[in-house]
Amino acid sequence: MANKKIPKKKNLYFERLMATIATINLCLVLFDLSYVPWRTLYLRNLPQITQIYDPIKGIEPHRETNNYLKTLNALEAQVSQTGLTSPEAKAKLQEISRLSSEMIDSNPFVNANKSGNLEKIKNRMRDRIGKESAKESFDTFWSQPYLSQNGWQKEMIFFNRQIRPLIAANYYRQIGESGDFVDMFWVIDLPFVFLFSIEFLTRIFYIKRRHPSFSWFNAILWRWYDLFLLIPFWRWLRIIPITIRLDQAKLVNIQPFNRQFHQTVVANFAEDITEVVIIRVINQMQISIQQGEIIRWLLQKENLRPYIDINNVNEIEAIAGLLVQTIVYQVLPKIQPELTAILVHNIETVLHQVPLSRNLQILPGVAKIQTQLSEQLATQLTTNLYKALVGAVEDPVAAKLTNQLVERFSQALGTEIQKQQVISQIQSLLVDFLEEVKLNYVQRLSQEDIEQILEQTRQLKTQPPIHPVAKQATLPKIRY
Repeated sequence: MANKKIPKKKNLYFERLMATIATINLCLVLFDLSYVPWRTLYLRNLPQITQIYDPIKGIEPHRETNNYLKTLNALEAQVSQTGLTSPEAKAKLQEISRLSSEMIDSNPFVNANKSGNLEKIKNRMRDRIGKESAKESFDTFWSQPYLSQNGWQKEMIFFNRQIRPLIAANYYRQIGESGDFVDMFWVIDLPFVFLFSIEFLTRIFYIKRRHPSFSWFNAILWRWYDLFLLIPFWRWLRIIPITIRLDQAKLVNIQPFNRQFHQTVVANFAEDITEVVIIRVINQMQISIQQGEIIRWLLQKENLRPYIDINNVNEIEAIAGLLVQTIVYQVLPKIQPELTAILVHNIETVLHQVPLSRNLQILPGVAKIQTQLSEQLATQLTTNLYKALVGAVEDPVAAKLTNQLVERFSQALGTEIQKQQVISQIQSLLVDFLEEVKLNYVQRLSQEDIEQILEQTRQLKTQPPIHPVAKQATLPKIRY
């Protein structure tokens, strides 16, 4: 027993190891997909990551905005050395004002899909200066009178907090010979793909060895989800095999999500499928009625298709016999007092209508005697009727006569039904009835609570199946 458990344990360790490696690869893929859209966030909070990962995505500082920030640094250094009113500082202010105008005209943010940053810069500068023109706002901001009047330190704090981060977020992304942006993530992803490829081939070979009847295509289909780990595009689809692997390695339990996913999908389609199935069944029944198949089946003639009997029992006769026994032995004894009361009432009503009886009721004690006689007569009638029914059920001769009556009734009914006028009327009425069912009840079925139906279906699946032999053993024995 110990030898059997060890391989399973080793296999579980291997599955967990590969699932962990695949999860790490998925994290790298998700980081790569999020890097360009979230680069500003990484630049603000983790600038070291941008320094490492920018070359992988072909990102480099944009010449124009980078030159703008260098000029701004030089201006701050010049002001700290010679002051704001020095000729050198004035020259730097004129230069950065010119660069601001060129930045507005050329829009260097368009390559990085950050034109919104330029609009934010212009709007914030307009609000700061109070002018409609963004260029005039920059010219005013980068002037010695404005900076001297409003305070150099105060205005530079505003610019470095509100404007500078928007300019620094801009970049230039290289374009390769294929016309697409340069992306070197495949260099990071290649070792993982190589490892997954070796694992996939090993698993396919092992599956083919365990199941010699499998073709190589069937063996690949056995692990179809692992193919997403090998393709160099749509890498986000790797979440499918990784989720399955984590569940197989017993690191994550996805069964509740899997059940809810299937329930959601089924609930979305169940209403339409219910309508289609029921309408199709009704249409098939209408066609069968119009072609006369139902009438021929009712008359026990040769069917168009052979009838399959699974238990050598005539279910209709068995059900009829079971109902007769239930009524005779169970129902009638319980309702006998009510039947007696009805008979007593009817007998007393008839007696009251007889003139002689009305005259005799004047005599003392006659009314009481009449009531007692009515009760005895009603009790006797119900008792004799019940005995007659029991005798008809248990008496072989009575049962034979009853069968002859039913057979004769069926023959007479069949003879009358075979008349063309009756058949046509029955078929027309049945077809119209089914059409009314479609119009009145199918929509109601489609509006039924799908969640409740799915829950009932799940409960049926969880119940243990009943063996056919045991099922037959539970059938009551019918007496004739």
